[in-house]
Amino acid sequence: MATNRLEDVFQVLRRRPDVEAPNLQAWDATDRLLLETARDHVAPGSRLAIIGDRYGALTLGALAVLEPAAVRVHQDLVTGERALRLNAADWLAAGHDAGTATEPAFEQVPLGPALLADAHAVLLQLPKTLAELEEIVAAVARHAPAGVTLLAGGRVKHMSLGMNAVLERFFDSVQPQLARQKSRVILATGTKATREPDRFPVVGHLAELDLEVAAHGAVFAGPKLDIGTRFLLTFLPAMKPARHAVDLGCGTGILAAMYARHSPESTVTATDQSAAAVASALATARANGLQDRIRVLQDDALSTMEAGSADLVLLNPPFHVGAGVHAGAGLKMIEAAGRVLAPDGELWTVYNRHLPYLPALERQVGPTAVEGQNPKFLVTRSIKRKFQ
Repeated sequence: MATNRLEDVFQVLRRRPDVEAPNLQAWDATDRLLLETARDHVAPGSRLAIIGDRYGALTLGALAVLEPAAVRVHQDLVTGERALRLNAADWLAAGHDAGTATEPAFEQVPLGPALLADAHAVLLQLPKTLAELEEIVAAVARHAPAGVTLLAGGRVKHMSLGMNAVLERFFDSVQPQLARQKSRVILATGTKATREPDRFPVVGHLAELDLEVAAHGAVFAGPKLDIGTRFLLTFLPAMKPARHAVDLGCGTGILAAMYARHSPESTVTATDQSAAAVASALATARANGLQDRIRVLQDDALSTMEAGSADLVLLNPPFHVGAGVHAGAGLKMIEAAGRVLAPDGELWTVYNRHLPYLPALERQVGPTAVEGQNPKFLVTRSIKRKFQ
């Protein structure tokens, strides 16, 4: 019966508002394995914390088969938060019970005490980087009860011995379970008392920019300067002065900070779908005395910004969706930039040469010129059409 309930959950799940495509799925074998393993280690009536649920498979699956007393969820991406709420509504509309008659019994909260303080068990989709894993596991050790059970799952090809080492810093017992369907769960128990201060966000000094950069664990490139951003910054003198500039997909906020320095009369918005990214960008702005010039916004591709409200958009788009290479996220951001730019506004984009963005830039924004190129990247300037 429990297996059937899981299948019912998985059939309801969609990825929207994230990118959807025939080769992109809203759940994977790790979700299934985590939930099936949890049935053997999590007693009915437990309070659950769920971390890294991509689109709701773990949360709705737990409500369907684990009989928890309470479920609290932390998702770094706003697309995941919104997808969970949409999928929960679809689950209820299909006549399934996942809490009360009108609202599924889960709460979405930040990583920290509100998520972990009274948790009996934590279900974790393992993140991509050791830094993100460290920040998560340190929070569990710091805020969860000593008897908490952590079940951390991932695809075997993305797992490493370094992940075990991070877990062993914070737990007395770390036991990898048998792999199944190319996924594996690690069972960790017995949190170690830690007096270590929270080291996130990490702050590093970029000497070549004379800039302090702050980074939470989940942010791409950490406190370093990625090579695409470095190349785009060489075109800073050619960019127009803007009343309102947007760093779209801001990461640690380097582009926002450098443009704010370059154009002191401008207001700058640093926006990203990641909670860790916008927290990092805010910390970067504060570290450089730019907090009054830069506002941060967690959003999905500018969905809450008014059309025509920006004069300049800076974009270093991702070339992957989750763990797979896919141009969909970048294309979605280009479309968003075209909507938000005012007539004659500029979109400056840096991207890998092999990606098919040039036609989309012409179509979604306007006339586009290649302003520079090197063996790896193109930098383009697109001018928003006056009538579109």
